[in-house]
Amino acid sequence: MIIPVHNEEHRMPPSLEKIDAFLSKQSFDYEVVIVENGSVDRTFELAQQYSETHPYVRAIQVNTRGKGLAVKAGMLAARGEYRFICDVDLSMPIEEIMKFLPPHAGDADIIIASREGKGANRIGEPEYRHIMGRVLNFIIKLTAVRGFEDTQCGFKMFTRDVAEDLFRVQRMSGIGFDVELLFIAKRRGYVIKEVPITWYFDSDSRMKLIQDSLHILVEIWQIRKNWRKGIYAKKEEKA
Repeated sequence: MIIPVHNEEHRMPPSLEKIDAFLSKQSFDYEVVIVENGSVDRTFELAQQYSETHPYVRAIQVNTRGKGLAVKAGMLAARGEYRFICDVDLSMPIEEIMKFLPPHAGDADIIIASREGKGANRIGEPEYRHIMGRVLNFIIKLTAVRGFEDTQCGFKMFTRDVAEDLFRVQRMSGIGFDVELLFIAKRRGYVIKEVPITWYFDSDSRMKLIQDSLHILVEIWQIRKNWRKGIYAKKEEKA
């Protein structure tokens, strides 16, 4: 499990306790990689302290700001067969992670959480945010990645080989990295599954709806530019 964090000294500790309570009941092996990303509070100190008493936890730092950079570092530092991106607010209850693992995973290389469609529940989200999110998703479908109802939910699973393949060529440092990874994955023929989840809106969300949406659109332009330049091509394709 990879958890990117920035100035999360208040939300992180209770979330880690919930994760620990859940994982301690499981029969499978697990790890948690906390990636501190340019915080100015005690986030990294607290993450280190937690790792000292919980051997399955590692805390690493990426000083250059950008969620995409933090997730990339965590994914490539992880050792597990299934690598799961998890937002620290646990807006998706941790118990739902079982939907992303065998036997539910099936033959999927990537599983992305969806707050839309049959079986999904969005709880407590203001209507205007939902509408703006749907508009953004429509634009993403038109310009970058078709076939998915929710590319931006912060919970995604990648198998080990696929994670190491995709994250090594990832270029986006901001929140557009989700779109970039799915854009590349579809062109490489990976099997991507979208699963409905229950999701709780967090009033302390760090998502700045208009600003971040514009940032994603800029990154989509860069993604398409990178594709035309062959930046995402595999080595054998370049030869």
